Order: sequence, then C-alpha cells, then structure tokens
Amino acid sequence: MERIEYFTRRLLLIIPTFLGITLVCFGLTQFIPGGPVEQLLMQMRQIGSSESAPAGPGAAAISASYRHELEVHFGFDRPIWERYANWLVRDRLGLRMDSYTFPNKTVWQLIRERLPVSLIFGITGFLLSYLICIPLGIAKALRHGSAFDLGSSVVVFVGYALPSIALGMVLRTLLCGTVDQFWDVFPVSGFQADNFDQLSFAARAADRFRHMFLPVLCYVVSDFAVLTVLMKNSLLDQIGSDYIRTVLAKGGSARRAIWGHALRNSLVPIVTGLGGIMTVMFAGSVIIEQMFEIPGMGRLGFEAIVGRDYAVFMGTLAVTSLLALVGNLLSDFCYVLIDPRINFQKQ
Repeated sequence: MERIEYFTRRLLLIIPTFLGITLVCFGLTQFIPGGPVEQLLMQMRQIGSSESAPAGPGAAAISASYRHELEVHFGFDRPIWERYANWLVRDRLGLRMDSYTFPNKTVWQLIRERLPVSLIFGITGFLLSYLICIPLGIAKALRHGSAFDLGSSVVVFVGYALPSIALGMVLRTLLCGTVDQFWDVFPVSGFQADNFDQLSFAARAADRFRHMFLPVLCYVVSDFAVLTVLMKNSLLDQIGSDYIRTVLAKGGSARRAIWGHALRNSLVPIVTGLGGIMTVMFAGSVIIEQMFEIPGMGRLGFEAIVGRDYAVFMGTLAVTSLLALVGNLLSDFCYVLIDPRINFQKQ
C-alpha cells in the first residue's frame, strides 16, 4: 500500500515538474535575443545591403512597422502567460507549431521524420552497452586480480579516457577510405544508402549495419567503462557481505551464493540507467550525429538551437522532459522488482 501511494504521488508530481521545466525554458526563449523576428530582420538588412540603390528616408519607419507585423505574426505582442498557455493547450505542447527554419513543416512532422532513426540508433547502443558491460563486469568480479581482470581493465580505462569525438575521427580516417581506398570499409556519413528503397531485405540489413557500426561503437564506448566498473564493484561488495558468508556457512555452494543471491542485489545500482530507455531516442550524442551526419533527434535539437528555431527546440524539450520524468519513475519500479525490501518512504 505504501508503494502504491509513493508511485501515485510520483506520477502526480510529473505534472508540476513538467510545467516548471517548460515554463522556465519557454520564458528564456521569449527574451533571449536572436529569435525569429531578429532572424527575419537580419535577412532583410542583408538583402537591402546587397542592393545598389541607397536606402530611402522611410527605411527606418518601414523597418519598425515590419518588425511590429512580425511580432504580431509570431505572437510576441501578447503577454508571456498567454503565449505559454497557447503553446501548452492550443498548439499541443508546441507540436502543431510551424518551424521557423524548416519551411512548410510542423514540429511534429520534423520529430516524426527523425524519430525512427533515433530509435534504431539509440536502442541498439543502449542494449549493446548493457549486454556487453554487465557480463564483462561479472566476469571481472569473479576473476578479480587475474590476468583477465588486469588486461580488461586496461582496455576499459583506455576506452574511458578516449573521447567519443576523437575515436570517431580516428575510425573515419582509418576505415572510411579517407587515407587509403583499400580501407574503405564503412560509409563516411549518413544513415542509409541513396538507393536503400530498391535494395533487397538482406542488402538493406547489410547497408544499415555498415552505416550504424561506427556511430554505435562510439556511442557504446562512452558508457563502456562506467557500467563495467560499476557492475564489478557492486558484485564484489555483495560477495563480501555477511549474508553471503551465512549462505556458505549453512552449506550452500559458492555458485548458489553468487548467482542466486549476490547477483540480484548487485544489479540495484545498474537499474538506475534503465529509466533512460524512455529517452533513448534523444540520447544519441549530438557530437556523434554531427560527425557522421545522422539525421536524428539530437542533431535536430542542435540545429534548432543554432538556428534559433525555438518552436522546434521547445517541442523536442517537451517530449524529452515527459519521457525523462516517466523514465525516473520506471527506474524506481525496477528497484522494487529487483529488491522488494526497498522502502521509498524512509528518508
């Protein structure tokens, strides 16, 4: 009953938390210079400066009147609370708004185009990170101090110290035909070939694998060391606990003590990241997507910020915030599944 009350309260807290996040960010976008009005006025000045004829005496008045028309068009003439209410209710969290920089497209259309790419890229990297790091961490804990543990630790910490952008640049240089055509193994950019729709199923799978291999590798390396070391240290702590010694003293085998008791409890710190599966379509590194020219959600958000496309930025922020809040609730639920003794009511 206490857990039901806790999760109900957490679920209801999503509403004010979401409103607080979006309201603060919405207010910043309304007052930070360089918005859509300033962008269009700058384009007008550039066009006017390229013309040979000098500006007439009414140019300033025309510019002021045109600025007022733009403010009315984008709704900046209304109070901020009214603009936020329109964004929240009328525009459906801004998803029905037209993009400022992508012509003839709404925010939802842009998100819907990028969503499949980010889903494939993000879920693949997320699953590979856990499917590789958890077994490797278990193996290192069971062979603590061995040659395997020391050798794998070197690889893990080298991967941790190597930035994703540096690894991506090296891999692109060596394996994408930049230096030698003999090593032209993977495509240098993009997510699929231009003739992807005409390929057979096997050829599509091969093409998708070739385009995803290097970006996913860079994505996995960034979380590789943290998850592996966390899994190893957590399992070692559980193996050294009193209840494991009690199991062994009562005649239980080491196999049962480790795999039946210690492993389950050692997964409690790991499930913290399971809530991130809700935001996995937005979790792709912006640097990796920019480097390999992957049309994903991270790159869309980056382009929206650079281009001052606040409509697209707020739309992606709204979806990301909701999924992140639900993901945090999912992490707590996973805690209860792994260890029912956890009591969230205790401080």
